[in-house]
Amino acid sequence: MPLRKVAVLGAGSWGTALAITLAGKGFKVMLWARKSEDAEMLNQKRENLKYLKGCLIPDNVEATSNLEKALEGAEAVVLSVPSHAVREVVRKCRKKIEREAVLINTAKGLELETLKRLTEVMKEELPDYLGERIAVLSGPSHAEEVGVGMPTTVVASAYNNQVAEYVQDLFITSRFRVYTNPDVIGVELGGALKNVIALATGISDGLGFGDNTRAALMTRGIAEISRLGIRMGASPLTFAGLAGIGDLIVTCTSRHSRNRRAGIQLGQGKKLDEVLEDMGMVVEGVKTTKAAYELSRRYGVEMPITEQVYGVLFEGRDPKKGVNKLMGRVKTKEVEEVVLYRQKWQ
Repeated sequence: MPLRKVAVLGAGSWGTALAITLAGKGFKVMLWARKSEDAEMLNQKRENLKYLKGCLIPDNVEATSNLEKALEGAEAVVLSVPSHAVREVVRKCRKKIEREAVLINTAKGLELETLKRLTEVMKEELPDYLGERIAVLSGPSHAEEVGVGMPTTVVASAYNNQVAEYVQDLFITSRFRVYTNPDVIGVELGGALKNVIALATGISDGLGFGDNTRAALMTRGIAEISRLGIRMGASPLTFAGLAGIGDLIVTCTSRHSRNRRAGIQLGQGKKLDEVLEDMGMVVEGVKTTKAAYELSRRYGVEMPITEQVYGVLFEGRDPKKGVNKLMGRVKTKEVEEVVLYRQKWQ
């Protein structure tokens, strides 16, 4: 009996780690890479030397640069490309994806040009595809740890609960635990917006500030993420879970976090272009900061940390002055602020 087939689109660190996880469950995994030379390297070396060194790729993972070959017969398609590439890649899948396949997005970001969530982009590009078969996988999960089997817990979310449970069953292992959450909006926003706060905590670390500052930024950060999320229709409970505070903690504190590392360099005085060149990989929080700033204006939501990060990234603001502006804001209440905001928009 042939192995059940899953396609993973995107041979970066996260796509490779998920391919390894799925292969460990006995699936035939097709790992799609944009460049043929990258696919050849993965097949020959059985290791992603470019993005995920030290993680063995099992024999039941086949890399290919042929998108049609990757998608043919796949019961599930896992999208692991950067957020800015989601529309382009999904558009290429339009006539190749199996009608009954479940499409699972794992990118964490927003489309800058339209400010849309990524499942909205996917539904827009697949007008004849059943939207209920689109899902999201998110939560506190670094590829470097998932790839070597360290215990990790994430969330599967979909517009249809049966689809969310399918994704849960698809991925869950003794080392990769998956919960379901019906709040697609909240799960997507939590995964995207935490990168903005991770940039802020990185800037704080780069300036030489300590644990107190980081804790303050993370706590007030989840408050402003929740404010925007509630305004956009998310459940406040989601931001207290894995896709909210869980993902925020790991991204703001881990040595694996690209956004935190980029923030540290910004805090040390480097310019954005210099930082991005040095990183060599996509830093999702940069474009997400611009999108979040625009969304805060569109919805009339106060997001002071996001505003200061935006100023540092795109207006040349001195990071120290950004900190001073945050600390010098008009005094307010913590709990009542959140409660009143929730009552206003629900």
